[in-house]
Amino acid sequence: MDSVNRNVVKKGGQTHKDGIEASRVIRIGTRQSQLARIQTNYVAEKLKTLYPDVHLEIVALSTIGDIIQDPALPKIEVKVLFTKDLDDALKKNEVDLVVHSMKDLPTILPTGFTIGAVLQRENPLDAVVLHPKNAGLTLDTLPSESVIGTSSVRRAAQLKKRFPHLKFKQIQGELDIHLKNLDEKEDYAAIVQAVAGLKRTGREGRVSQILEPDDCMYAVGQGALAVKVRAQDNDILKMVSSLHHPDTVLRCIAERAFLKHLEGGCSVPVAVHTEIKDLMLSMTGAVFSFDGAESLKENMQTSVDPGNQVKKPADTQHVGITARNMPQSSQDAAEKLGVNLATRLLSKGAMEIPTTARLLNEAR
Repeated sequence: MDSVNRNVVKKGGQTHKDGIEASRVIRIGTRQSQLARIQTNYVAEKLKTLYPDVHLEIVALSTIGDIIQDPALPKIEVKVLFTKDLDDALKKNEVDLVVHSMKDLPTILPTGFTIGAVLQRENPLDAVVLHPKNAGLTLDTLPSESVIGTSSVRRAAQLKKRFPHLKFKQIQGELDIHLKNLDEKEDYAAIVQAVAGLKRTGREGRVSQILEPDDCMYAVGQGALAVKVRAQDNDILKMVSSLHHPDTVLRCIAERAFLKHLEGGCSVPVAVHTEIKDLMLSMTGAVFSFDGAESLKENMQTSVDPGNQVKKPADTQHVGITARNMPQSSQDAAEKLGVNLATRLLSKGAMEIPTTARLLNEAR
């Protein structure tokens, strides 16, 4: 257990306006991986800035997913293995909140939990990291039959069609393992990783090429950090909601609603692209066959202007997200956009795109 506020001065009885006692110890759960620790430390520093007298401790847990590295496991099962132990600790009151990458969280959370904060999104795009011997090249200019490693069938499905001269191979493990294998072996000409993970681990300099949405749309929630809490833990929920980034909240609500609605109707790779400009939320969503040969893509937009609605506390969840400090009308509009876009794709034949036995969540 690591303290992130070791020099705290405890002031017995003093309470912040959100109901958090200054002397209370807030325990933040995290996995032990490098990226998970970096993301958790980032959230802890944000909270410490807002609540300098509250004592924060980081509880690093070993998860089953960190121990079992079985490439044969479906990706959805791998994600559950990474989150289950943290959920158990949260349920047992061993920790008060848990930090996750938003893209790793299911659209339906376990009973009793909610996403109490969605922080400002890092660049959600994917990036190419080249083997050192290929410095200066791009996916377009790599030699024919070059092997590209990726842990995502979503990426592979899109890139197979866009770059038919390349071969794509599934890789497993953490980011540092991927980079080490890339540099020290000759198995891959390049790997494709999320820009956000590279930046957060200080490896932005390894980015050789950023893939724009026309080449590779990103995963639902990619680049955003989520803080999961117990839904009935009112003071903790109030505290973490100060971390919400409104535009990121609305984009993630739309994306998660899109994925959730599709989960009931098709089982193919899913990708999205969202943006907010002048109070208009625009969303492009797509589904792909696993070989990339077939796809459906649509775009819709909606106003997220709350008008004169007053922000007020509410316990309404939108696809697992509780954003008490944001107008409900804007959140409702974002969720409706995601559902409507998914409905449109389903009406145009998303269920008929060729699939394999793999599950939809593998595509994230």
